[in-house]
Amino acid sequence: MAITADWRTRPASDADVEAVAELRAVVLRDDLERLGRYDARRVRQRLRDGFDAARTRVIEVEGAFAGCVALRPAGDARWLEHFYLAPHVQGVGIGSAVLREVLERCDRDGVPVRLNVLQGSAARRLYERHGFLVETEDPVDVFMVRPPAPRVPSPRPPSR
Repeated sequence: MAITADWRTRPASDADVEAVAELRAVVLRDDLERLGRYDARRVRQRLRDGFDAARTRVIEVEGAFAGCVALRPAGDARWLEHFYLAPHVQGVGIGSAVLREVLERCDRDGVPVRLNVLQGSAARRLYERHGFLVETEDPVDVFMVRPPAPRVPSPRPPSR
């Protein structure tokens, strides 16, 4: 799919926390309501409690805030967290492009990436397209992992 919007990521700052908390509430609402777990205050507060600007990138589309993604080290892996994209920019390839950048960085480091997604979320298909496999699941969450892509050796120059 061709991306038709101008997008970029930038480092997050502590000032981004409320915009990210609000976006989380919007993006997760339908899935949380379907699962009987939506609480307007709690969905925002959980983001505030776990927000780490140093590990978060803000996604901007046409120069405006449109999402975020965080990558947290955890032992021999990285956790992909707080990956939210505003509904008006979903479905045009930006999420896939951002995810590719994150995964390429993890592949260079040779580390697997873990995440959890809500049961029934359309985001699960995105993750599966990018090589994530189900590790475990429960009635609310699906925990997934993606092993690092094998390193392709650089071609050696011909010997003389």
